Amino acid sequence: MNNRRNHAKGQCARSIVKPAAMALALALTSVALPQAVYAQSYTFSNVQIEGNERIEPETILTYAGISQGQSVSGGDLNAAYQRLQNSGLFESVDITPQGGTLVINVQEYPTINIINFEGNKRLKDENLAGLIGSETRKIYNPATVEADARKIAQAYAESGRINARVDPKVIRRSGNRVDIAFEIREGKVTEVERISFTGNRSYSDRRLRNVLATKQAGFLRQFIQRDTFMGDRVAVDRQLLSDFYRSRGFVDVQVSGVSSELTRERDSFFVTFNIQEGQQFNFGQISTVSEVPGVDVAEFEDLAKIRSGKTYSPAAVDLAVTRMEEKALRLGLNFVRVDPRVTRNPRTQTLDIQFALVRGERVFVERIDIEGNTTTLDRVVRREFQTVEGDPFNPREIRRSAERIRALGYFSNANVESRPGSAPDQVVVDVNVEEQPTGALSFGASYGQDAGLGLQIQLSERNFLGRGQQLSASIGTTSSNQRSSFNFVEPFFLGRDLALGFNIYHTVSEDDNSDYNVRRSGLSPSIEFPVAENSRVQLRYSLSRDELYGVNALNDQGTATRDDDTGSSPILSREEGALWKSSVGYSYIYDTRTTGLDPRFGYYLRFDQDFAGLGGDVESVTTTALATAERKVWNEEVTLRAEFEGGIIASKAGGNDTILERFSGNGKMRGFESNGYGPRDTAAPNQDALGGKYFAVARLEAEFPLGLPEEYNINGGLFMDMGSVWGLDDKTGAYGTEVDDGFNLRSAIGFAVMWSSPIGPLRFNFSKAIAKEDYDEEQTFDMTVSTRF
Repeated sequence: MNNRRNHAKGQCARSIVKPAAMALALALTSVALPQAVYAQSYTFSNVQIEGNERIEPETILTYAGISQGQSVSGGDLNAAYQRLQNSGLFESVDITPQGGTLVINVQEYPTINIINFEGNKRLKDENLAGLIGSETRKIYNPATVEADARKIAQAYAESGRINARVDPKVIRRSGNRVDIAFEIREGKVTEVERISFTGNRSYSDRRLRNVLATKQAGFLRQFIQRDTFMGDRVAVDRQLLSDFYRSRGFVDVQVSGVSSELTRERDSFFVTFNIQEGQQFNFGQISTVSEVPGVDVAEFEDLAKIRSGKTYSPAAVDLAVTRMEEKALRLGLNFVRVDPRVTRNPRTQTLDIQFALVRGERVFVERIDIEGNTTTLDRVVRREFQTVEGDPFNPREIRRSAERIRALGYFSNANVESRPGSAPDQVVVDVNVEEQPTGALSFGASYGQDAGLGLQIQLSERNFLGRGQQLSASIGTTSSNQRSSFNFVEPFFLGRDLALGFNIYHTVSEDDNSDYNVRRSGLSPSIEFPVAENSRVQLRYSLSRDELYGVNALNDQGTATRDDDTGSSPILSREEGALWKSSVGYSYIYDTRTTGLDPRFGYYLRFDQDFAGLGGDVESVTTTALATAERKVWNEEVTLRAEFEGGIIASKAGGNDTILERFSGNGKMRGFESNGYGPRDTAAPNQDALGGKYFAVARLEAEFPLGLPEEYNINGGLFMDMGSVWGLDDKTGAYGTEVDDGFNLRSAIGFAVMWSSPIGPLRFNFSKAIAKEDYDEEQTFDMTVSTRF
């Protein structure tokens, strides 16, 4: 260790590249002539080339710039020497006048025979070969080889190994050839030991560290790759910090600098971000004016949708501008732009926003050029543009199109730029993309207290045949159920924002805290489309065959038909068998969690209805609803969540629903086992849960840090769940007793530990039921984990 440290003291922080072992023997005999010789003039009747093997004499004379019979001076001879030496073709050059003959003697650089990379494990040979300029069967050049070594070292530095050493070795071979070997010592990854901040008054170091892409090294440093120090990632972190503050009203924030200091052992960095927050501003007065004759401002005023007093957000302004410009296009007002003019009010710390409708330049889109898409079809990229050739050029819309292309996930890099076209009023939009793999074969594992250990294999493709279609097939199994499914989605059906989907599934559930089995098979085509800024509607048809089997029925004497001591409720015995179900339905979804104007608050609404009775054995209407709200408080270190969910099944008059349709309590409330609460035939030996026609649940939770280093990704939580499942059509249980199917409120409280571990998200729930029925089955501990590998 001491030897390593002593050696490191004499080196700089960047990678060290030793010069090539082969020195250049430069013959400068011609420049050693006396000064008087330079003034002399020479005329050579003959130019003699010696030493060349591969290079033609005419090529050498061209570089020298001297021809027979030409009058030249000594300075001209020296200039000819310099041109030949700087050509990169010769290891040595000698120009000697001999009477009427000029002798040019050259020694050619050898040809590269083989290029090898030795000692590299992290970067593959093919990747390194793509970085260097030297090539086999090309002329060897010492300067190029040294530059190649620096490029290799830089590639290792960009991957976090700044102490990598690259030594180029040149091995002479016969026939004026050489082998080049790059000896690589990769070294260890240089980690980020600590991330700190200066100047942050509104948010703690912990909160800001959660914003960054770079993480501190912790005890899981062997698994976490984001703790590696990379200069490019630090630059991204600066932008992330700026965006974080500006989206919360700090319009003057500046990340003035980043200090990166190596530790004494030179194996990690201390990184410090210097922040000047400035003041936080709210929206002041919001107004709209028009500087375009004939435009009615009243048609645009309501499109701002910004309330005075709310925290300023650039995203809110950008969305308002977009809505107004789209409105102008619908009204046929081409080249009308919306200019947001901001007026500061330092005393009240507010920003007045005036949206001015102005006349923009008359510039059109001449064409859209797409390059780099070797797999993805052009139309998949073009459909992310709302602008086509011949439309008015709108820079804002082009930027939004670029964001949509990047969001596809098909490309590792996507640049969209505009340049002048063939005329002053024409613009060409260039789209340059780099494809990345979009298919995956994944194996997964999961564990749940109820389901037990589960295994899954899935084949998926997000860009099927380059058409932007999504395709997946999966098979999974746990100790209590098996599931297989096939999914297909065409996100742009008929060239419009219509997502056409098709799903086929087959599941078998056995011994899920019950003495019966359920088999379900079905298919469901659907179509989904937007109806507003944050909302979508899905229309679907479903055809399924559901079967209840394996019921351990009681006989007339009240004993089970099987040779055990259990027996199911007669209600289940009467419902045993298979049912065909044909239904149409819809879902309305409203989601602001990722697109909302306030990053500290978001909510999700979903309303579903399915109407069964288009053939089949079931006639009913099933309605469910879910509302979720999330809020970050206390400098965004604590997250509060509230969820309300409910459902109702309305069967045809005179018809009875079955357990195949009724709601169960599975996954709806913590503190109870699967099928652990709801109506139950307590007179039956096994007291199976029967489900219910109605359910309502409220889930409240607070997530907060536990004081552990944030790089461990461990948080705590407190939760409270309350709700019930109730309602039966058939209430006659074992021995003629009536089942209690009333609304009996259940509730549970608990503490959770949530860990975003390297193998997947883990959650440990410790709960206690505080309101329950005597026959309910309580669950005090639950652990879930899922991962892909």
